[in-house]
Amino acid sequence: MTLELYTFYRSSAAYRVRIALNYKGLSYTPITLHLRRNEHRRADYLSLNPQGLVPALAHDGAVIPQSVAIMEYVEERYPEPALLPAAGVDRALVRSMAQSIVSEMHPLCNLRVLNYLKDELGQDEAAVRAWYARWIDHGFGPLEKMVERYGDGKTHCFGDSVTMADVCLVPQMFNAQRFECDLTPYPRLTAIAAALEPHPAFAQAHPSEQPDAE
Repeated sequence: MTLELYTFYRSSAAYRVRIALNYKGLSYTPITLHLRRNEHRRADYLSLNPQGLVPALAHDGAVIPQSVAIMEYVEERYPEPALLPAAGVDRALVRSMAQSIVSEMHPLCNLRVLNYLKDELGQDEAAVRAWYARWIDHGFGPLEKMVERYGDGKTHCFGDSVTMADVCLVPQMFNAQRFECDLTPYPRLTAIAAALEPHPAFAQAHPSEQPDAE
């Protein structure tokens, strides 16, 4: 059955899933939902994905929400090329790096939170950007130390091949740059992201390359 990905070009969660699918050489049909127009809240989409978020992957009669669940599913179903190392402890370390982005940083910086700060709490653009920068610092600081310990410091977060940690890093770095965060304290993370961006799997997943890009 064909893979169908519910996506939005600028969603970092959808961005990371696009990278993973591309890296594994899996073709998929993108189904775009414009988040700023609340298309993800339409009744027809909510009937498929009650969480009402992107991404969601439709495959084999199921609709799987949440980017990490999708990447884990794809890794299990299509194990080569691998996004997780072979050794159990190494897999756990890569997952911990990925989760530091997916669980600790992204939820505090996503569109719903930023809109709440502006629309409900009346914060101006400067305050919103300060909020964003704070949580980037809290996440990238420890991650910079982890990649120093476990990665090559230049092209990959862990070891010398692409892992789920890299897949999560590049979209978060894209957003941090978009919000003009000061990234000078994170030379390893910025070097890794810059090295990976030209990789075909990453380049084809970039927001500017998506059919709904604005």
